[in-house]
Amino acid sequence: MPRVRIGPTLPDSNTLNVEIARLRDLDVGELRGRWHTVFRRRPPPRLPRHLLFRVLAYRLQADQLGDLDGECQRLLDRSGSPENAGRRALDLNRRTAELRPGTVLGREWNGQMQRVAVLADGFAWNGKTYPSLSKVAFAITATRWNGPKFFGLRDTLSKESSP
Repeated sequence: MPRVRIGPTLPDSNTLNVEIARLRDLDVGELRGRWHTVFRRRPPPRLPRHLLFRVLAYRLQADQLGDLDGECQRLLDRSGSPENAGRRALDLNRRTAELRPGTVLGREWNGQMQRVAVLADGFAWNGKTYPSLSKVAFAITATRWNGPKFFGLRDTLSKESSP
């Protein structure tokens, strides 16, 4: 008779949902106790309740449904620390196309073409000088905008930098 391999039983989503619901009902002290049981060490002292809950819920799901595959793990490992990743993201967001004085930016708004001249010390629009494109965008729209995005400078940069 041929051997039949029986794999692990499929995880029961109801059981998982019940366990996560139980975590939601725990206070901070009980979540810290559960953390100590699961990870065999104390949680970071200032970790707030919502993060304790999320990490424990993730661990429950990963244990029952499977953790990240090797490729995702390597990608996250290569990304470095969260602090550095955050700084890199800020640097990318702050980076806009290099604008030389004399460049004229155009944007149609409410059926009218708005033109902004780039100056050495800011941006000129309607006879006034503004320190940033965001201030110009606010003057045009009366709504807070990311200036480079409003004038299409961010979108162009992100398309160039993406593989």
